[in-house]
Amino acid sequence: MCGIVGFTGSQEAAPILLDGLSKLEYRGYDSAGIAVRNENDEVEIVKAKGKLKVLKEMTNDGKAVKGTCGIGYTRWATHGEPSALNAHPHCSDDENVIAVHNGIIENYQELRDKLLKKGYTFKSQTDTEVAVKLIDYYYKKYLGTPVDALNHALVRIRGSYALAVMFKEYPGEIYAARKDSPMIIGLAEGESYLASDVPAILKYTRNVYYIGNLELARLTKGSVTFYNLDGDEIQKEMKTIDWDTEAAEKGGYEHFMLKEIHEQPKVVRDTIHSVLQNGKISFESVGLTDEEMRNIQQIYIVACGSADHVGMAAQYVLEELTSLQVRVELASEFRYRTMTLAKNSLAIIISQSGETADSLAALRLCKEKGVKTLGIVNVVGSSIAREADDVFYTLAGPEISVATTKAYSCQLVAAYLLAMQFAKARGEITEERFAALAADIETIPEKIQRILEDKERLQWFASKIVNIKDAFFIGRGIDYAIGMEGSLKLKEISYIHSEAYAAGELKHGPISLIEDGTVVFSVVTQSALYEKTISNMVEVKSRGAKLFGLTTYGNYAMEDTADFTVYIPKIDNLFAGSLSVIPLQLLSYYVSVGKGFDVDKPRNLAKSVTVE
Repeated sequence: MCGIVGFTGSQEAAPILLDGLSKLEYRGYDSAGIAVRNENDEVEIVKAKGKLKVLKEMTNDGKAVKGTCGIGYTRWATHGEPSALNAHPHCSDDENVIAVHNGIIENYQELRDKLLKKGYTFKSQTDTEVAVKLIDYYYKKYLGTPVDALNHALVRIRGSYALAVMFKEYPGEIYAARKDSPMIIGLAEGESYLASDVPAILKYTRNVYYIGNLELARLTKGSVTFYNLDGDEIQKEMKTIDWDTEAAEKGGYEHFMLKEIHEQPKVVRDTIHSVLQNGKISFESVGLTDEEMRNIQQIYIVACGSADHVGMAAQYVLEELTSLQVRVELASEFRYRTMTLAKNSLAIIISQSGETADSLAALRLCKEKGVKTLGIVNVVGSSIAREADDVFYTLAGPEISVATTKAYSCQLVAAYLLAMQFAKARGEITEERFAALAADIETIPEKIQRILEDKERLQWFASKIVNIKDAFFIGRGIDYAIGMEGSLKLKEISYIHSEAYAAGELKHGPISLIEDGTVVFSVVTQSALYEKTISNMVEVKSRGAKLFGLTTYGNYAMEDTADFTVYIPKIDNLFAGSLSVIPLQLLSYYVSVGKGFDVDKPRNLAKSVTVE
């Protein structure tokens, strides 16, 4: 969470910082701030509560703040309520050390007490101010370099951090440090950039370095030097970002979410074709071999949020096509359970950002226990991508909206392809069945496009339910997994209370929640479960529910039960989730717009959850 930017060069820093922060506001928008050094090496710090536009207005889009070196921050609050006082950057009393920080310092109270005894005072409630003054303490105690001060301070900090720090006696320089929170550095001619994520600097450079865990960096104009925690210089390999710059812009759409929904045909096609060509799958780019697939007996799918819902759908597909035992685990619970992980097992870690704290911790736990790991991630060079044994990159491009759409869809097809290749490598699928699935999966992008072209009916229905207080999603099998995602989309951007239930569980309690006018969304695409789910729909309708039915073309009897029906193109049951989720994404979007909410930046949420 939280967005960090930094710049040192010959241009005015403040407009660049604010532009970068505007690309990172999806990471947090409780407050924002910048700190810039002017030509006299004096620092100006400007902070504001609320969204970035407040800070832009205060600084005349950065034109009012002069200087060519600075750091900036947009905040998702952890320690300390959202306020100008708690906003970053924070500084030592004499402004010797100024810093911004993403992460959580777990022992901040212990460190705060120590610093109070040393005569330091604190203005904010944040753990970041503690880190700033700890760095200042060691800088003055040992009279060393900024790298020395950072090393002394960081070995005493427990928790996670991405830090960008400026020192009064080192004008034109920015120091960075990282542990478990993302940070990248970009270089151009005579200019250096620092950011939490690629979109912030994509406009200025495509040449980046990824700071590893427990590493430091010193940025000067157009160059960077890396260090370990012993202060020794280390060498890093420069990477080139191949994302299209336009992919990080709205491109005429009202919201990023709507743009990203409409990008799904292309990015899903790109992800499929990254491993499937001419009806054959090659995992050479992934690294997982057929021999390894044959030896694996147990799969753990570990993820959070929407990625967990991908895992639920993947479980059904893997179990249908193979004899593998599959367990889907919430990353936030997985790492705290006492359980024996099976031998010859594979842990699949799914994360758009590749930085999700709980998922990353789960990956490391699996590696400690000798379990082979595979990351399904979207961001090249991210922590999960670097640390997993193998990685399947989804090609969604930058996803800006907090509510995921295109990354989810790319993860879903990646899971299908993985299941198909497992089945083929293990000899558990016929050539004919494999060929039929390969042909069918190729049709997903065009069928998504067809659904998008018929979105007006969904927009109309959304206008009718914009004022509801509660919603329920039901389905069986893969439809249940998709219902979970549909429910999450609705609640996270429209703030409507929404729950998803396996349809067969209604009679075990949830049906008591149904009353006159309650809207129930029914996902019914699995042919073998169609009649059973229809029966569940009748059960809730008899208790006053208003029914939204989502099924495949040909199931026209749905209209006898549902009050409003949406159809998706026919496709193999295993892949139906890739189509049925699209109307649910659109519906959630239109409801949120109808309620007048900020679709891309829902309250209390951030894009990448890099803290526990």
